[in-house]
Amino acid sequence: MRLRMKGGPYKLRWRAKELSLILIVLVGATILIWTWDKSPVLSSSLPSKNQLLQLSPDIKTVPLEPKRHVREDISTLTQSEVINNEEEHHVDKIPSIDTAESSSDFETVPIQKKEEEAAKHKHGPKKEKTGVIKSGSSSTQIEETNNVILGEKTSEQEEKIVENQACNYAKGKWLIDDRRPLYSGFGCKQWLAPMWACRLMQRQDFTFEKLRWQPKDCEMEEFEGSKFLKRMRDKTLAFVGDSLGRQQFQSLMCMITSGKDSLDVLNVGKEYGLVVPPGGKRPNGWAYQFPSTNTTVLYYWSSSLCDLEPLNVKDPHTEYAMHLDRPPVFLHQFLHKIDVLVLNSGHHWNRGKLRANRWVMYVGGVPNTNRKIADMGSAKNFTIHSTIKWIDSQLPKHPHLKVFYRSISPRHFVNGDWNTGGSCNNTTPMSIGKEVLQEESSDYSAANAVRGTAVKLLDITALSQVRDEGHISRFSLTASPGVQDCLHWCLPGVPDTWNEILFAQIKSHIAVTE
Repeated sequence: MRLRMKGGPYKLRWRAKELSLILIVLVGATILIWTWDKSPVLSSSLPSKNQLLQLSPDIKTVPLEPKRHVREDISTLTQSEVINNEEEHHVDKIPSIDTAESSSDFETVPIQKKEEEAAKHKHGPKKEKTGVIKSGSSSTQIEETNNVILGEKTSEQEEKIVENQACNYAKGKWLIDDRRPLYSGFGCKQWLAPMWACRLMQRQDFTFEKLRWQPKDCEMEEFEGSKFLKRMRDKTLAFVGDSLGRQQFQSLMCMITSGKDSLDVLNVGKEYGLVVPPGGKRPNGWAYQFPSTNTTVLYYWSSSLCDLEPLNVKDPHTEYAMHLDRPPVFLHQFLHKIDVLVLNSGHHWNRGKLRANRWVMYVGGVPNTNRKIADMGSAKNFTIHSTIKWIDSQLPKHPHLKVFYRSISPRHFVNGDWNTGGSCNNTTPMSIGKEVLQEESSDYSAANAVRGTAVKLLDITALSQVRDEGHISRFSLTASPGVQDCLHWCLPGVPDTWNEILFAQIKSHIAVTE
């Protein structure tokens, strides 16, 4: 009895045909691939890798950075994110000062788009061993590989420059730091005026001296006098402005010397024309040189940041032409000798000050007749814009020069002004807030004045706004009874932070120029 296999010989023959066809296809494909690779005609018809990977000119590739603390290091990252390359538009407005009462509130605030982009660009993209990234005006081309790696440093200096440029020092929070203050209000008698040394007054609460400003999402280098002098070797830093500028000057002198007497510091005021005028009580400023590094720090009083010219030099009671469209003569004379310039103005722009000083507004060399400019706010803005525009025009002649315009220092008078019973009796730090979360400056006129120029904004307004307890207040040694000083600050105090931020920004400039 013969057994018949299921399917019979027909199925075996069909499977043999299938195997033959598969073998023929494989051999044919092998021959085709080999021929394609060897033939220039066929290979030229293929699109290049660059053509396959070319990006749209409207987008750019940036690394997708995970959430992290800025001090942490990223060695590799293989994933990338494509974002729109949109230009940021500025709107002239007064942003509110956002504050939070607790640290937990601060930590949950979402990071704005500008912060995210700045953080993503902190470390520039680096190619792999076989990769090259090129940026063109119309597109970004990726050659050899599209594997982007983050975190490889070209140099420590370049990384620091990028970090400092990306940091918004005006955004952050106040912290208690037992290592503060940076100098003693008792000891810095060589530089600090007694009328601003609250340790010499009847004030009892000095907790405000312990506060330190911590910028959000970036570190600010600790100030040291020796570091400052080394960074400013053979250089001159000049403050030009009103009495708040003078406070910042005295603060910096105390910070450099740690509040200790420095007998080797030279008075070089004569080199800048800073001498007591005939019949005067004091010079228009001070200039001191640290011989060890040939570093000069000076202050020149110019509360309006414009040229003041006596109309009758023979009359001691003469009026002064207040040339709103001319910078102070001091800047014309000594700009070439200055390496870092810090300007400020603001609180003298009121009718009472103009009448008391006998200042008359001039524009174009003649008394001003434009009613719009005659308005005090308009006159101030016109002057600041004019002076900054002139300085910006001078910068190509002085490539070593770095200029800052410091935003206005806030006043904290409550229930009146300085001459109408206004007060600032609070002595408890951070009672009205401790954190600043806004992106834009509260001093919108200052921000507008520097926009589009090489002059940088030293933005201290919002961070100072939450420090109402730091004023001299009712403890002033020179004020009339019932009059409080809610404009000037106790030293040590808030102006020290202005100088810490200035120090950090000077670091960026010196690293770039040298």
